[in-house]
Amino acid sequence: MDKKRIIVFQHLRIEHPGIFRDFFKEDAFEITTVELDDGERIPDLNDFDALWVMGGPQDVWQEDKYPWLIKEKAAIRKAVNELKMPYVGICLGHQLLADALGGEVGPGDETEVGIMQIHKTDAGKQSPFLNKLADTMNCLQWHGAEVKTAPVGMDVLVSSDQCSIQSLSLGTQVFTTQYHQEIIDTTVSDWSDIPAYKRALEKSLGDNAASNLEKEALAHMDEFNKTARQLYENWKSVVF
Repeated sequence: MDKKRIIVFQHLRIEHPGIFRDFFKEDAFEITTVELDDGERIPDLNDFDALWVMGGPQDVWQEDKYPWLIKEKAAIRKAVNELKMPYVGICLGHQLLADALGGEVGPGDETEVGIMQIHKTDAGKQSPFLNKLADTMNCLQWHGAEVKTAPVGMDVLVSSDQCSIQSLSLGTQVFTTQYHQEIIDTTVSDWSDIPAYKRALEKSLGDNAASNLEKEALAHMDEFNKTARQLYENWKSVVF
């Protein structure tokens, strides 16, 4: 395999690709990270082979507060529609993709936080992105907004009891998840220091929410990491 160049859009330094960074390193992929919340500029996308867009505490409709969201959405549209780049979006990256391509994103009926189950749809059971993964999986959820309506032409691969659009795909080019499969041992403790995330956590799970969630996440970590590995191998085989 030729050396691949992946560009990663981040919206918070501690919300990175997590365990996928280890997989990128194993494959000697060249990774360029753009920290949009720090004002870093988006380089020429023609120089890259794939775009990954991570999560963050921002909401897609907060363009007045975070004006760089406008350029980011434009870059996502160019990458997907014009350059036909492989795209992976996680949490906010999932929502930004939907918003940029004409879907609807808004506040969820309730905040979804914790270790929860997700379920493949009929389309998900046929998707190469989810090959060899169980029809029902455990994952970390941590979001208050959600995709309400998928962009035209996209398939919904995964749903949960609280959020019907947990994963989207466009052929073998685009794959997104609302849920988090990238997590590592430090994820919950890192994220619980973010005020917006901490509020959502305590609102949903009450007192001692951070320590309790961290213990539960660590108990599932081997399972999460194995699922992440399979997901990555699926993605790599599909797009490269």
